[in-house]
Amino acid sequence: MNEPSERTGTRTTAAYLIAALMLLAALSLWTVIPLAWLWIGSQIAETQFPSVGPYAIVFFGVLVSILIVAWILGRLNEAYLKLTGSQSVEPIRMGWMKSFSERQGSRAPTLLEAVIVGSVLIACVALAIWFFTIAGSPVA
Repeated sequence: MNEPSERTGTRTTAAYLIAALMLLAALSLWTVIPLAWLWIGSQIAETQFPSVGPYAIVFFGVLVSILIVAWILGRLNEAYLKLTGSQSVEPIRMGWMKSFSERQGSRAPTLLEAVIVGSVLIACVALAIWFFTIAGSPVA
């Protein structure tokens, strides 16, 4: 008797899980990937002033890693679309706050767009908090 509502609850839970995985993957674009490849490059370098080799490894490592995560984000977005039947999320800005020219032809952002923008905002806030509270003065 409760099978349709249980199925809907399971789908909703799975959709939230996919959205959370997408947010984690998007956050890794700005945090884990660059820091991990910088660490790898520092382990490869033999001196404090290395040749171009470690820099090239870091550059191409970051590039390939970002492409892989972007591909994963695309697959997760497709899974979300299949699960929910809708790709858009709720409008971010209320209609009464938009000018008339913005209302025509506007569409709700997709989950992937919202996740990427959200991850950039989270990364910027984290950077500002780190810079103003934890980093300390480079002069002292």
